[in-house]
Amino acid sequence: MSLGIIVAMEEELEIVLKELDLKSEEVYAGMKFFRGDLHGKDVVAVVCGIGKVNSAVCTQILVSVFGAKKIINIGVAGGVGVDIVPGDIVVADSLVQHDVDATAFGDIVGQIPRMDTRYFESDKSLLNAAVAACKHVEGHNCFVGRIATGDQFIADVAKIKWLESTFNALACEMEGGSIAQACHVNKVPFIVIRSISDNANSGAHMDFEKFKGIAVENSSVILKYMLSHL
Repeated sequence: MSLGIIVAMEEELEIVLKELDLKSEEVYAGMKFFRGDLHGKDVVAVVCGIGKVNSAVCTQILVSVFGAKKIINIGVAGGVGVDIVPGDIVVADSLVQHDVDATAFGDIVGQIPRMDTRYFESDKSLLNAAVAACKHVEGHNCFVGRIATGDQFIADVAKIKWLESTFNALACEMEGGSIAQACHVNKVPFIVIRSISDNANSGAHMDFEKFKGIAVENSSVILKYMLSHL
């Protein structure tokens, strides 16, 4: 059974590839998919690229071409909650696409028209495994809650506060919600894990580059311990 591992940036994949027993490489839609053994699991790892379209296309390829039965998405995100600081972990129990606005048709913001849910819920077993793995990340806190996704890099305090008040979001990023939607329609279990690289709510959004390395490392630690217990 293949397990799909999706990251958004090359920096995030580099750590995975260091420990991957590579079996094959294939390219679809301009994305390179690395298949092999990682901590005893048959996985396909890929950089999806930044944004919702890239991540949705990538997820569908993992499901349709590689037969992925579960999807794990790791990476970085901006903190929304005031108590969440760079280096902390947010494990998504649900995701919403904050930039979907069909209110002109009577839908509430974040609701995709004719979709059966506004919030895409993570798989409970994968969620529990991720939370347990978070205990191996030293010096940072782990939070469980909603992640808001949109095709925007959020660096505005007012927008961050809106995400918190409208969706009760703990973090925001640009891929997880569309990965969640693709998994939802394919009935594939998924989990989205984000290590916080910045927090616009506390005025630290300019620290993205400074904390990105720490965030990527934390995500890889969680992935390692998750796979060893799945």
